[in-house]
Amino acid sequence: MSTGHDQQVSLLVDDLAAESAPGWRLGLVLPKKQARRSVTRSLMRHQAREAFRRHAPRVLAAGRHGAEVDGWVVRLRAPFDRQLFPSAASEALSTAVRRELDELWSRVGGPRA
Repeated sequence: MSTGHDQQVSLLVDDLAAESAPGWRLGLVLPKKQARRSVTRSLMRHQAREAFRRHAPRVLAAGRHGAEVDGWVVRLRAPFDRQLFPSAASEALSTAVRRELDELWSRVGGPRA
């Protein structure tokens, strides 16, 4: 199947995305090695995006945006203990992830050292 070639289209997809993208970007690194179940990774992804939205005004007020910072990367570095959180999408896991993300974003949005 061919989509053909349109000679009038001069912009690439990346160019269009860059024009419409907000000032900040959020990257998430949630390796399978640290979170085996896709449900758990999805829960963490949703929690990270929501924490980003909640803390953006404070980070903006702290001056950590724009030319200084173009984006943020949140990376899961250590697994959550499956003995403490046996369910892949439990309320306890959701609370723990939210608490940890809030702590990290509070550090970013706080006063500079």
